[in-house]
Amino acid sequence: MTTPATDTAPAQAPTPPRAPALSAPRTFATTARVLRQLRHDPRSIALMLFVPCVMLLLLRYVFDGNPRVFDTIGASLLGIFPLITMFLVTSIATLRERTSGTLERLLALPLGKADLILGYALAFGLLAVVQSALATGLALWVLGLDVTGSPWLLLLVALLDALLGTALGLFVSAFAATEFQAVQFMPAVIFPQILLCGLFAQRDTMHPVLEGISDVLPMSYAVDGMNEVLRNTDVTADFIRDILVVAACALLVLALGAATLRRRTP
Repeated sequence: MTTPATDTAPAQAPTPPRAPALSAPRTFATTARVLRQLRHDPRSIALMLFVPCVMLLLLRYVFDGNPRVFDTIGASLLGIFPLITMFLVTSIATLRERTSGTLERLLALPLGKADLILGYALAFGLLAVVQSALATGLALWVLGLDVTGSPWLLLLVALLDALLGTALGLFVSAFAATEFQAVQFMPAVIFPQILLCGLFAQRDTMHPVLEGISDVLPMSYAVDGMNEVLRNTDVTADFIRDILVVAACALLVLALGAATLRRRTP
């Protein structure tokens, strides 16, 4: 009499849980949590909202004897200052979440990386709207910045620049272990773009290698977009190209930020 064969195949390892799909309620819940935390951090809010305004005010009176210089570079800096402040604050705030263990606890919940990154982007994006509106209003109606195009187009570019700074800050925070390291990414990521964006010299007069590098840097298109508003009354094809490039770069960097997001700092 034969006995039935028993299944001696080794048991398969359990399949790791898949990350939850992107969910609007989870994303908005993350946004609300970040905004609640920022409400208890007035210094960060002041840094994000008012430092660009102070820098523009200072710049205007540096060139008090030659206001045409302010008209020439003021529009460009109206986009650069919000990008810098949003980059700095976002990178440090995200790193603080990870080093404190908050990020690890959040990702242990049914919360995907995309939910977390988009939630942060929306929270800081709302502040970017206020920041850009304050800086644009100050430049146009208080400091007398003379632009040919619509103020709304100037505000649009300033807002996209601030959102790009937010995306870059979220991305580089994944590669920093301390807040000091996060600050050190500014000269590595932001300063080269400032030098090559066309603020100090026309990009087509640079060395061909530097001109080629500037052609792939998003800040170059942000400055070009501001200059298009400064010189033209109508929406030009170059302006549309510039804002699309800046928006696409922001979305790409956000996607990279979600892909490189780590639960904790080693």
